[in-house]
Amino acid sequence: MRTIKISEECFQKIKEQLIDGKEIEELKDLIGKKFFFRTVTYHLVGEVVKQIGSFLVLENASWIADSGRFMDCIKEGKLNEVEPVGKAYINLDSVVDFFPWVHELPIYQK
Repeated sequence: MRTIKISEECFQKIKEQLIDGKEIEELKDLIGKKFFFRTVTYHLVGEVVKQIGSFLVLENASWIADSGRFMDCIKEGKLNEVEPVGKAYINLDSVVDFFPWVHELPIYQK
């Protein structure tokens, strides 16, 4: 199994934003939670339902073509351009960062 290394500062920021306060100690701790993922080339939002090697399986996922102002996106759930895709598989090797998503997942194209 591969390991993703992040700085202690990044880990603490992620930890502070979790709704239930549970610490993320390993990738399986992401299961059942919603996140906004930024990869090298695209953004996705969805609920993590499973890990398969270096991939996470997302349900009710959407490709975010334009997140708009990032603070408004994360804090208020405002998104400028959304393409709901249903199930998605995201390669953790391409993930730059991710943020807890505390809003309803988008279900309509925008």
